[in-house]
Amino acid sequence: MKHDIINLDNETVGSVDLADEVFGVEVRPDILHRMINWQLAKRRAGTHKTKGISDISGTTKKPFKQKGGGRARQGSLRSPQYRGGAVIFGPVVRSHAHDLNKKVRRLALRAALSAKAKDGKLVILDDARSDSGKTRDLVTRFQRLGWSSALIVGGAEVDTNFSRAARNIMNIDVLPQQGANVYDILRRDTLVLTTAAAQHLQERLK
Repeated sequence: MKHDIINLDNETVGSVDLADEVFGVEVRPDILHRMINWQLAKRRAGTHKTKGISDISGTTKKPFKQKGGGRARQGSLRSPQYRGGAVIFGPVVRSHAHDLNKKVRRLALRAALSAKAKDGKLVILDDARSDSGKTRDLVTRFQRLGWSSALIVGGAEVDTNFSRAARNIMNIDVLPQQGANVYDILRRDTLVLTTAAAQHLQERLK
């Protein structure tokens, strides 16, 4: 498919051929859902923990003898039914990460790119570069372009001035081309790819 290339002044400076097998595949919500769950699970720290009976500081003495008291049998004052006792089946330190087939991950990225292209939310930019490095200048340009919520994917290395100027703008994310991922693509309204990033993604996902 043909797609216009614009610059930060909202001027059309050319066009590019986008591969249908990357930017024109069927959008699979089920695959996107699995991919986002996989990404968010990997991010979880898993450091939550409650104390089991072996972690509680306290006596090991039996509270009272087993029989003859007319009360229910008790084995430890550190048991969950006592104040200050253990927690049963509480969370423990663990990894929440799980496996997801590489083919599924590639398909999810293609589906996310295709979803943005289908909705008209895909923009191809000639270059993500800022000469001044001033946030105010970028805000003005983004307002002219109508970008209030956007993910901007640059080349192999993001221009330092552009990255510094954009990081203070709410709902604007900037990533290098190798950092493009499904979660960040879908959480922003507009996807902006530089020509270098678009070429890289096509080579990577074909």
